[in-house]
Amino acid sequence: MGALTNGIPEKTIERLSEYRRTLLASHRQGITHIFSHVLAGIHGITAVQVRRDLMLIGFSSDTKKGYDVQVLIEYISKILDSPQPMNIAVLGMGHLGQAITKYFNSKGLNLKITAAFDIDPEKVGKTIFGIPCYHMDSFETMVEDNDISIVIVSLPTKVASELVVPIINAGIKGVLNFTSTPLNFPQGIIVENYDITTLLEKVAYFVKENEIENANSQI
Repeated sequence: MGALTNGIPEKTIERLSEYRRTLLASHRQGITHIFSHVLAGIHGITAVQVRRDLMLIGFSSDTKKGYDVQVLIEYISKILDSPQPMNIAVLGMGHLGQAITKYFNSKGLNLKITAAFDIDPEKVGKTIFGIPCYHMDSFETMVEDNDISIVIVSLPTKVASELVVPIINAGIKGVLNFTSTPLNFPQGIIVENYDITTLLEKVAYFVKENEIENANSQI
């Protein structure tokens, strides 16, 4: 994915999504205003970073009271959300695909998983967590019929690369790839390769380094 999205850095887009989740939780708790340093502390960053992100999207606030939670939620939503809900398909309804579907559709977002695809006869033709599961053979047709814009790839890694051409032919605009094989697409298709193994190994590395540093400091 590119470094900028319509002039907004990719990392800022990620943080805006995180801010909104925090703001929604705060709103549910009856909190009406929140200061930048509070929002920053929740997300492990500086208040300067929060203010910079919000200034970048043109948002300003009365600093004496903090940010109006409801107003900020609506402002971020205008930046992040498409005017019309976007339909998503999950490719691969194994344990991961089912977990993603169950979790995601419970969040009430402007994004909705509306279809799933697999080749397992035990899943094809069934409704899983309220989502119909179709055979991969019908992928291109069903994408058009269901106005699907984004796919989540959670099929076995060994077959992930075989999906590139069907995804391109179907006119998909965005891909979230949960396999350990990076998928590359032509310009115009947004792809995010999310390798859980790599992320977990990164966490483990820093845990190891912290343990070594703590052990050395005690010598």
